[in-house]
Amino acid sequence: MLALKIIFWVLVFIIFYAYLGYGIVLFIMVRIKRLMGKSKPFKGNDDYEPEVTLFITAFNEKDFVDRKVSNSRELDYPASKLKMVWVTDGSDDGTPNMLKNYGDIEVYHEDARNGKIAAMNRGFSFVKTPIVVFSDANTLLGKDSIRLIVDMFRNPKVGCVSGEKRIFQKGADAAASAGEGLYWKYESTLKKWDAELYSVVGAAGELFAVRTELFNVVEKDTLLDDFIISLRIAMKGYTIQYNPEAYAIETASANVKEELKRKIRISAGGIQSIVRLKKLLNIFKYGILSFQYISHRVLRWSLAPVALLFLIPVNIWLSIMQDGPFNRAFFSVMLALQLLFYVAALLGWFLENKQIKIKLLFIPYYFFIMNLSVFLGFFRYIKGKQSVKWERAKRGD
Repeated sequence: MLALKIIFWVLVFIIFYAYLGYGIVLFIMVRIKRLMGKSKPFKGNDDYEPEVTLFITAFNEKDFVDRKVSNSRELDYPASKLKMVWVTDGSDDGTPNMLKNYGDIEVYHEDARNGKIAAMNRGFSFVKTPIVVFSDANTLLGKDSIRLIVDMFRNPKVGCVSGEKRIFQKGADAAASAGEGLYWKYESTLKKWDAELYSVVGAAGELFAVRTELFNVVEKDTLLDDFIISLRIAMKGYTIQYNPEAYAIETASANVKEELKRKIRISAGGIQSIVRLKKLLNIFKYGILSFQYISHRVLRWSLAPVALLFLIPVNIWLSIMQDGPFNRAFFSVMLALQLLFYVAALLGWFLENKQIKIKLLFIPYYFFIMNLSVFLGFFRYIKGKQSVKWERAKRGD
């Protein structure tokens, strides 16, 4: 029985630490750093304004082309220093021809559809500026985003800068929108603290930038290119910084089914990333970066979902077999709380995409979907069935 109690508390600790505990530890460490006066922003060359390439890989994005180009032209950065490069490999809906009508855009196209990574690797050879900013075709950037990102590269130790992903929410949020939006707000806070402590653990593909000289070709079957690219740069001794005021905004997934599809792909990519970045697990070599990586990413893609799965049967056994009324009551309450959480997730499923705004129920539902996607993504990765070709989830209107 003692062994079972130990297993119970280990499982609880893993779950708590992965989703909340790390945030608490991170906050304390950042506060200590501030008190020690080691959290001051870098002050460098005020005239730093290098040429920048806005790099976009697109597959059949004709519905977003005009909006994206218009948004790119309105960005607060000198037009003479902002190059726009689009790689449209495989597109057969007229996207390349639409782009070629604009005189200030470089368009590179091949009929073969080999996936986003192949297009990125091929297109990167056409980048000639010292800084390259990656963005998705279906996202809109905040007006000051490029300038805010470039400004952080004044620090020579910064090799990558991530912007913030924001979710456009309407008055009547669906479960996907409400859950995804709240999740990203929490993630944004963690990223700010991660950056202040040392480095963000991975960039957001919707908007991130790197020093061109640090970019390395990515394996063609890579699922999370933004994550792999940014962390490999961090492993070279540079930091990944974060500015939430530089943002890319997009609509949430059309529904939770579409969001689950997206999350499964991310989870499969997360497992793949853990395997490919296995050297980063060596905390003796990479120090604080390894600590952040394991705490913020690895646990969520590995042990935490497994701990959630095993916690219920262990809790049931303890609530039945435990001696003493106090012990039985304690474990019974813990079991009841777990069951209540999953009941709330089930209710959230019933309310999906309805005009009933009870976000408190959408949160456990979205949390459940996140962890379910890890298991589904793991099996997809093991079977090698995750395609590297564009499989964009349907977004809300």
